[in-house]
Amino acid sequence: MMTPVKKVNRFFMLLTAPLFGLLLCLWLYHPPVEFKLDLEPYTAVSGPVEETAALQQKLATARSAATATLESISASAQLYKQTTNTMNAIVTTAVAQAARPERIYNRRITSKLGIPADVVNSDRITIELYRLNPGNYKAYALKIKLKDATAMKMSLAGSSAQGGAGAETTLHAVNRFGATAGINAGGFADQNGKRYPLSTTVISGNYVNGFEASYKDLSFVGLNRSGQLIGGKFSSRAQLEQLGPVFGATFVPVLLKNGMKVSIPAKWQNSPKRAPRTVIGNYKDDQLLVLVADGYNESGTSGATLQELQNKLYNMGVMDAYNLDGGGSSSLIFKGKVINRPSDGQLRKVPTNFLFFK
Repeated sequence: MMTPVKKVNRFFMLLTAPLFGLLLCLWLYHPPVEFKLDLEPYTAVSGPVEETAALQQKLATARSAATATLESISASAQLYKQTTNTMNAIVTTAVAQAARPERIYNRRITSKLGIPADVVNSDRITIELYRLNPGNYKAYALKIKLKDATAMKMSLAGSSAQGGAGAETTLHAVNRFGATAGINAGGFADQNGKRYPLSTTVISGNYVNGFEASYKDLSFVGLNRSGQLIGGKFSSRAQLEQLGPVFGATFVPVLLKNGMKVSIPAKWQNSPKRAPRTVIGNYKDDQLLVLVADGYNESGTSGATLQELQNKLYNMGVMDAYNLDGGGSSSLIFKGKVINRPSDGQLRKVPTNFLFFK
């Protein structure tokens, strides 16, 4: 006879038996699990991926090349800057070295003149005024550096059409043309109440009375197109034309040529022996030197002799020098003032004057 407890136990055993049987079957049997999914629509196309990878590779290469190029450009720029700085330093040094001999030479010739009493300096010209007193005479000097060939000109009192017939003081010519300084130039001849420039005279490249071959002791002196002093005796117009005269006048005599003294004709050594004088010369660097000696008359007892001026110019290193009209004609104007003491008591009127412009 079954007890109630046994009945209950049998009931639960029968109830759980299928479950245990199922679990036992699952434990003993392992069937493969497969999932069949259609993934083909979602598979990446190989072409764009490869192209993207290739593009990335090219970009990386380009980036590397650009970096190398920038570094190269930077190095080149740095090298260029260094080279430019070096070249500028070389040029500056070269300019300084090139100018040094000029400064040394200028200092040497200036030391023989003394200390300038006045100076005019511009981008066209430098003019230094000196007062000289060698002992036997008193004189004034202008040392002139023409930076522009047009800073020196010659004035003609009369028109070329009238053969230059006319005369004016150097001061009048300076004021008429607005010059900074001026000196009397060539000689003259008086005829029929008129004053004419002596012999060959050139103004603005034109011959006032045509060319006249040098005769006796006369000589021509003027400036060429390059701003260089030219002069001497000329037997033909072609000979003078070779020097390219822009302007010039005639007087007597030549004092120095190529750094050598020229024999002064006996006539001019004593007629007069002493007198107010105006001479013009040039140094080897083409600077000009003008000397104007004072004298109180033309009797031969005051002023300077030609030999004294010749020796003075020679000792100062002047290369070429020419005597201009003297006596009462000698005049030196600087900054609107008459610097010398005219022997006539007043400035003489002359046909030609050399003028200097600031």
